[in-house]
Amino acid sequence: GMGGGSSNAATVFFGANKLCGHIASPQELLKWADDPVIGSDASFFLSEGTAYCTGRGEIVTPVDALPIPAGTPLYLVKPAYGLSTPKVFKALDLAHLSTENPEDLLRTFTEKGIDHEVGWVNDLERPAFQVEPNLGELKEFLVSGGDFGFKVVLMSGSGSTIYCVGKPACGTSAFEQAVKDKFNIEGIWRAELVRRAGGEAWYAAPQQAHAA
Repeated sequence: GMGGGSSNAATVFFGANKLCGHIASPQELLKWADDPVIGSDASFFLSEGTAYCTGRGEIVTPVDALPIPAGTPLYLVKPAYGLSTPKVFKALDLAHLSTENPEDLLRTFTEKGIDHEVGWVNDLERPAFQVEPNLGELKEFLVSGGDFGFKVVLMSGSGSTIYCVGKPACGTSAFEQAVKDKFNIEGIWRAELVRRAGGEAWYAAPQQAHAA
């Protein structure tokens, strides 16, 4: 649920174009990436890192950087199991979809960054937790069971990774140990949001490394 295949495809598109002397424009790369065989999220990764995506995800509208403090950590919590995307979508009940206006959600994020409690929506959480109830228990623990104090806890895509925004109140080591003691976890990784500087630059790791 992290767009791994799509990000790899976008990287190959960008790298091949660079090796050939940038013969294709950024707009042409976006057009070429609009292929469900490649992956609906590939177009997003060819943006500059912040975008409003509609359709299957292939219609990309650039968005300015969100007002989020540099170095804000995200913790990616990946259970030892994955989820079948077809099974998750099969369990999706259209009657339970969010009624929030996507453009209102976009406005909230562009104005407030992560400093808000409403607007964090993933309609695939409910069916994913039906397919794998243990994943719902993991999220509940990350939200309130461990008193970690994250700003936001939400499942990524169709799962099974769950991301936590902010620093754990108990410290990283204690947080990781508490989660691994209670659940079968493949890994927990600290990450940050990144953008790329224009169409001819690719994403780069943050310049300053942060201790885990």
